[in-house]
Amino acid sequence: MRALVTSAGNPALSTPNGARLDRALAKLDFMLAIDLYLNETTRHAHLILPPTFALERSHYDPVFHALAVRNTAKFSEPLFPVPQGALHDWQILLELGTRLEKARGEGGVRSWLKHRVLSALGPDSLIALLLRLGPHGAGFVPFKRGLTLGRLRRQPHGIDLGPLEPRLPQRLYTKTRRIELCPERLVGDLERLRLSLGDAANGRLALIGRRELRSNNSWMHNSERLVKGRERCTLRMHPQDAEARGLSNGQRVRVASRAGAVLAPLELSDEMRPGVVSLPHGWGHQRPGARLGVASARPGVSLNDLTDEALVDPLCGTARLNDVPVEVTAV
Repeated sequence: MRALVTSAGNPALSTPNGARLDRALAKLDFMLAIDLYLNETTRHAHLILPPTFALERSHYDPVFHALAVRNTAKFSEPLFPVPQGALHDWQILLELGTRLEKARGEGGVRSWLKHRVLSALGPDSLIALLLRLGPHGAGFVPFKRGLTLGRLRRQPHGIDLGPLEPRLPQRLYTKTRRIELCPERLVGDLERLRLSLGDAANGRLALIGRRELRSNNSWMHNSERLVKGRERCTLRMHPQDAEARGLSNGQRVRVASRAGAVLAPLELSDEMRPGVVSLPHGWGHQRPGARLGVASARPGVSLNDLTDEALVDPLCGTARLNDVPVEVTAV
């Protein structure tokens, strides 16, 4: 791999063995970042293209409304005008895509026309089309009352479309014509899982992550309002495990795995299961070159300096971000 493009991401803190990835990023021939922050990852970028901020663009959430307990829809207008010369992230990506097509010799009239049409439409027009054609939409039938972008704009607090409705089709396309709650591959993996859980009885500590309400991701740590108050980047441990190791609440401890080691304050909590310890996700803002004034004052440590890229879930093939074997000792 010789080049990398990141968009609003911080993989140096959010992927397994982030310290190793951090060293690798410095060796790239070229790195582009579409980001507002000069953070632990984008400090390696040769070029940073900053998009508009969230409050400078409109917003319709297609993800979390799907998780609501009722059918809802809400459209938010931008609170602030776009600064002169600034571009939205979709405009940056569209321009990059068009230039890449041209560089590959795929420009021509088709590419030009696609660029012009998508630039003219923008996300708002696409949302308007999807709302009209959706299950609650007005379609294009004259005088039919239904969901439209115009109606949402007139209801700034959103619209309640009623209770959830059944979504299962009348016919299931599984071979058994039933909802398969226990696929054979999952059932076959239970024995491996049972054996791995038994390791805790042998004195091993299992590291898991956590996310708190005011600390979901690394970018939230650069807001004074979100990070003020008590220290949140702590290693949580059950009092029983602390007593066995001669550790006390508030003490600095060393947490070590195959991938690396970090120092963190200890927080005892009976909410933890014996044999399990927890560090929060997204911290570790002490690396030189990042310009995060608030975050660097309370850097914490990165959970992913401990997670191990060699630990892979055998079923889905992705990195195992929890149940990482660690040792905890006093500093």
